[in-house]
Amino acid sequence: MKYIRVKWKHTNPDEPIWLFSEVDADGVEQRKLECFRNGFCDFASVNSSTGTTKLSTQPLPELDKLAKDPEFEPKEITKEEFEDVWKKRRFTQW
Repeated sequence: MKYIRVKWKHTNPDEPIWLFSEVDADGVEQRKLECFRNGFCDFASVNSSTGTTKLSTQPLPELDKLAKDPEFEPKEITKEEFEDVWKKRRFTQW
């Protein structure tokens, strides 16, 4: 598994600003968190989801390709970092 954190740079208060994904060897999401400015996170897994968060049906792009879009700041993170946010379903600014 690979764990990704993406900062989404925008000004829309109704959209998440942090995206966290757990992806398998094929780049397909297994779990995802979408976290908002207030720290609240919606989530999706293969078994359930909250809010409008859904798992992608296509493999995610490689981080270097995603980083070419100035709206996104992707970074690979550790499993522990992902699990910390997943367990709390809240996000504290990095």
